[in-house]
Amino acid sequence: MSKSDSRAFFKLWLRNPMSIGNFTVSSRDLAVAMARAVPRTPGPVVELGGGTGVVTQALLDRGIAPEELVVVERNEVLYRLLCRRFPEVRVLHGDAAALSDLLRPLDLPPGRAVVSGLPILSMPRPVQQAIVDQSFAALSAGAPFVQFTYAPYSPLPRRPLGLEGQVAARVINNLPPARVWVYRRAWAWTPALRRAQVYGSV
Repeated sequence: MSKSDSRAFFKLWLRNPMSIGNFTVSSRDLAVAMARAVPRTPGPVVELGGGTGVVTQALLDRGIAPEELVVVERNEVLYRLLCRRFPEVRVLHGDAAALSDLLRPLDLPPGRAVVSGLPILSMPRPVQQAIVDQSFAALSAGAPFVQFTYAPYSPLPRRPLGLEGQVAARVINNLPPARVWVYRRAWAWTPALRRAQVYGSV
């Protein structure tokens, strides 16, 4: 990402820090850790809060085909930036809390993962609920919702939202250090899934 894009991101954060979440762009290491949490199974991948495209690029580098990737971005400036950077990817301008409405015209098959770069920890519970419910409605049974956080605890209240989650990665080389959480519906966790979950620092 160019220096001008970084400056634009910082200006957006100054205008509305609660909607952007952090004044720095996520590091490459964090983006790679999030992309690694996406299973290598068939189906589309939906990214929420594409921002400047750091995670988008990591998902493509992971081997996800452009036609299988859908990116949702609410901020118009960042939406236009994503469209310029990734003309081969479907980028949608809208709110993740209305994900079902955004995805309906695409008529997608069930997805393999939702990857969220949203500042979900700071969102009201009803908004969290809407995002989580609509994300899982777009996914195959047992598919994950991937979320990063700078907090030392789960960014989503698991029991109230009907989730189980685990830390998939701890990313030290990020400012500030971050964790990648992988959530599934509580009934979807199996012993095999738990054993397959990878832990460690990136």
